Amino acid sequence: MPSSLLANIVTYICILLAVAFFTLLERKGLGYFQIRKGPNKVGLMGLPQPLADAAKLFTKEMTKPNMANQSPYFLAPVMSLILALLLWQLYPSDNSSTYFIWGILFFLCVSSLNVYGTLLAGWASNSKYALLGAIRAVAQTISYEVSLALILLFALFICSSFNFLEIKHFSGTIWLFFLMSPIALMWFVSCVAETNRAPFDFAEGESELVSGFNIEYGAGGFALIFMAEYGNILVMSMFTAILFFGGSNLFITNSETVMAMKILFFSFVFIWVRATLPRFRYDLLMSLTWKVFLPVSLGGLIFVSGVMFIFG
Repeated sequence: MPSSLLANIVTYICILLAVAFFTLLERKGLGYFQIRKGPNKVGLMGLPQPLADAAKLFTKEMTKPNMANQSPYFLAPVMSLILALLLWQLYPSDNSSTYFIWGILFFLCVSSLNVYGTLLAGWASNSKYALLGAIRAVAQTISYEVSLALILLFALFICSSFNFLEIKHFSGTIWLFFLMSPIALMWFVSCVAETNRAPFDFAEGESELVSGFNIEYGAGGFALIFMAEYGNILVMSMFTAILFFGGSNLFITNSETVMAMKILFFSFVFIWVRATLPRFRYDLLMSLTWKVFLPVSLGGLIFVSGVMFIFG
């Protein structure tokens, strides 16, 4: 087996384990936010809980609705997880054997395909609630991809590179977080909306959609959708750490560990936001991106491009 293939397999296994234990962190965190205990019955302090949940889901019988379109119904969860794992190819490790020279273009292409997994799952289920949740998710994701792409151009103008490794080592990106904190905040809010997380979880709003686009999924299909969502949370936390928190240049020694701690911090903020804020109204969510984020990001981009053109 080639060493690169073995390295990719090991990487994907580590990512899936990270996703599994991130779900435990979320359940524990939400428990303490709400002044209660999280999972603590399975094993020592509930640590094997994600493994028990995975074993339960993947050993259940896989069923489908009678009127569902069978092939796309089973393809949608697999597609969502594959796209979530593909983004981890962009992790800018100093010890990596290969790098994406056009990494940001790859990120934009793959992240824009993520919406098709959700749309396919909702449409193939042949359920009115699933289809409604999928349509809402498509509108939300496409809208916030616009602001994500525009904010991503800030780093491109300053670093003059499409390679995430060069952006990571470009110490000038640190000032983006401190001097342009509104832009960093807009990026993080767009990441929350892009991953369909609370308070923007309108694709799965239980109060009005009965779990939304994944209502007809159970067993392994639901587990794959679940893993794809949490994999996207971790990968967006990674890009936030690289673009707006100076990558690994904030500290000189032990840079990989420091970057991992930053990723963990931003991932925890996703949980913190879910435990703190109530759900938005859908029209307010859409007006936020088109009437606030789009004009501000365009204005800031014009300003930064002008400064870079004048001062080189």
